[in-house]
This record gives sequence, structure tokens and C-alpha cells, in this order.
Amino acid sequence: MTFRGWPSEALEFYEGLAADNSKTYWTAHQAFYEERVREPMRELLAALEPEFGPGKIFRPYRDVRFSNDKSPYKTHLGAWLEAGGYVQLSAEGLAAGCGMYQMEPDQLDRYRKAVAGDRTGKQLTDVIATIEAAGIGVHGHGSLKTAPRGYPKDHPRVDLLRHKGLTTWQEWAPAAWLGTAKAQTRLVDFLRASRPLRAWLDDHVGPHRP
Repeated sequence: MTFRGWPSEALEFYEGLAADNSKTYWTAHQAFYEERVREPMRELLAALEPEFGPGKIFRPYRDVRFSNDKSPYKTHLGAWLEAGGYVQLSAEGLAAGCGMYQMEPDQLDRYRKAVAGDRTGKQLTDVIATIEAAGIGVHGHGSLKTAPRGYPKDHPRVDLLRHKGLTTWQEWAPAAWLGTAKAQTRLVDFLRASRPLRAWLDDHVGPHRP
């Protein structure tokens, strides 16, 4: 089983789904989705597993219970890697992320203490600077408008303190290489470059502890 990329028709499938997000469209194209969209992702995850751990492909169905948008299907294919990492295919091309998107309260408490600490906070700013120098974006999520309670508004790392999640993220527009094994190479380069951020988060934040 070898990953050889996605055919251009895989992106066209998502263009069509965005235009007609219906059970009729999905049923008519489900066999194509399984063979030409999902199967290459499965092959990719198998190829990445030795270095980045086993992966999981997310379901194609949207959770519409609390959404005004009742479109039943996701217009992208997402997958998660156990050792840290997210891969996404859509009509816009390929994208990948790594880090912690949404921290639980206990994780957030540990994150803020580590950001505020002189040694650990500087380690994080150095990690981010190195990653950004490689052309990869580092983004905060769920950010507060000001410093969290208990931290000074003029803290030198207040921008980092405001975040409730922190990830790397990179997007690649559709191109011929997406239909080849070069797609795996680009993802591996991204995940390796992102690894120091994930390592810092693992060391200083860790998993949710109920």
C-alpha cells in the first residue's frame, strides 16, 4: 500500500459537494469518495504512522444539532495523527496543522503558567520564531481581548497569554504535485518543523486531566 497523492477529481468532488450538499449528490458519488478521496488519505496515514503515530480519519458527516447550517456533509476530509498533527483536503487544496487547538481549563492553567515563566516562556517564543522563520504560521485560537485574570496587561508575552489554543498551520493551493507522493514529503517537512511546538506543549501543558 503506497501513497501516490490525490487525483484532481478529488478536489472536483468537493467543489461539487459545496455546490450541492445533499444526500442525492453524496449517494451518487459515494463510491468515488471511498476509492479516490478517503483511500488515499488512509494510505497517507499508513505511510506517516512510523514517525507520527497512527492516524484517524474523521467522519464526513457534520454535527448539525446546534448549527443554523443544516448542510449534512463536510466539504473537506480531515485526519488526525496520534503524535500530533492534522491533515485536511478540500477544493482549496491541502492544509495541515499541529499543536493544541482548544485547551481544557486545566491545560489552559498550565499553559499560562508556562508562558508567564521566564525560562519556559522564552523557550516558547524561541520555538515560535524558529518555526515562523521556516515559513510556517503559528496561530492562537479562542484568544481573549486582554490578559487573563491574574496576569498583568503589560506582561511581555501577553499576546501568548491571551490564547486558549496554539497551533501551526500551513496551506497549499491545488497543484500537480498534489497528485504525487510529493504531497507526503511536504506534510512530513511541515510536521517535523512543527514538532518543537508540539514538544513544548506536551512538556508544559500535557493532556487533559479530569
